[in-house]
Amino acid sequence: MTLNTDKDLKLYYSIGEVAEMFGVKETLLRFWEKEFPQIAPKKTGRNIRRYTKEDIEQVRLVYNLVKVRGLKIAAAREALKKNKEGTVQTVEVVDRLRAVRAELQELRRALGELE
Repeated sequence: MTLNTDKDLKLYYSIGEVAEMFGVKETLLRFWEKEFPQIAPKKTGRNIRRYTKEDIEQVRLVYNLVKVRGLKIAAAREALKKNKEGTVQTVEVVDRLRAVRAELQELRRALGELE
């Protein structure tokens, strides 16, 4: 999952923006925050969450394990604890493959229009 390019220059993101990036509800992000200590956005004095790009990367890892790979919370937590480096690499490979697939599908559509 990649960030929207118009938001790449921001230092902090709201919980609503992060939820929108991943197509999940804010309540799910709050739940993951309790279940995964790696997700720890800073909070303002009024308890408003401020996510950095690093926080969003942690959300991306959890999203991939739970939503994409279908792991249960405990299994995802264990995967991150045991082999975070391998998990990160797997997520990066899957993201790159998705991007290549999307590009190939776009080329296929373009070629179909030429016929």
